[in-house]
Amino acid sequence: MAGHSKWANIKHKKGKADAARGKVFSRIAKEIIVAAAAGGGNPADNIQLRALIQKAKAANMPNDNIDRAVKKGTGELEGGQLMEGSYEGYAAGGIAVVVKVLTDNKNRSASEVRFAFTKAGANMAEQGAVSRMFQRKGQIFIDKDKADEDTLMDLVLEAGAEDLKTDGDQFEIITDPADFDTVSEAITSAGIPMDEESQITLIPDLLTEVSDVDQAKKIMNFVDALEALDDVQYVYTNFDISDEIAAQLEAE
Repeated sequence: MAGHSKWANIKHKKGKADAARGKVFSRIAKEIIVAAAAGGGNPADNIQLRALIQKAKAANMPNDNIDRAVKKGTGELEGGQLMEGSYEGYAAGGIAVVVKVLTDNKNRSASEVRFAFTKAGANMAEQGAVSRMFQRKGQIFIDKDKADEDTLMDLVLEAGAEDLKTDGDQFEIITDPADFDTVSEAITSAGIPMDEESQITLIPDLLTEVSDVDQAKKIMNFVDALEALDDVQYVYTNFDISDEIAAQLEAE
C-alpha cells in the first residue's frame, strides 16, 4: 500500500518488504521506462528520470536494471510501450481502494484486478467515485537521524514544499505534485537521503480506522493480493488500524 501507516510498519517488521524486493524493482523500472519515454534518457536533462534513478539506487536496484529500463523507455530496447490504468472500489467495511497499473495489455490488467476484487468479496466502482476521496500530493519520507528538523524545514519550504511533519521515526514532507521534483532535487543536492517510498501519491482526505482484527486481516490480504499482480504499481486506501489491532497483528 502506498504511503506509510501502522500496517506498512507491521509488514516491514514481518519481513514482507524484503520478500517483495523483486516487485519493488519491477515497479521502479516501469516508472523509469515511462519517464525516459516522456523526457529522454539523459538524467541531466530529465529531472523526473533523475529522481527515479535516485529512488532506484536507494532501493539497491542493480545498475544493469536501471540502464535496461532507461533504454526501453528511449526505444533502444524493446518492451517500453506501457499504458496507465486506474481501477476503484470498496473493500470490506466500505474501505476505499484505488488501484494504479502500468501495463502493456489493458485487457489483462483489467481482468486480473477484477478477479482480485471478486475473490475478496470487494466491489468495483465507476471511475472517479472513489478517487475523489483522495488528494494527489507529493510525499517524501526522511529518517530523522539523517537530517536536522529546522534545517530540513527551511530547505524544503524554500524549495516549495507545503508542509513538514513527524511520522514515527521519520519526517514526512508534503508537496504539490508539480513541486515534487524540485523539492526532491533540493533534498538530494543537500546530501540528505530520501526513503524509497517517496513519490507522488494519493492521500485520503479522511482515514477509516478498523477496530476488528478479522476485518483488518481481510483487507490486508486483499491489498496484498492486488499488490502481487504484475501490472499493479500502487494500491491506495483510506484504511487504518487501531493501536490495539496493530499490537495484535505484530504479536502473531
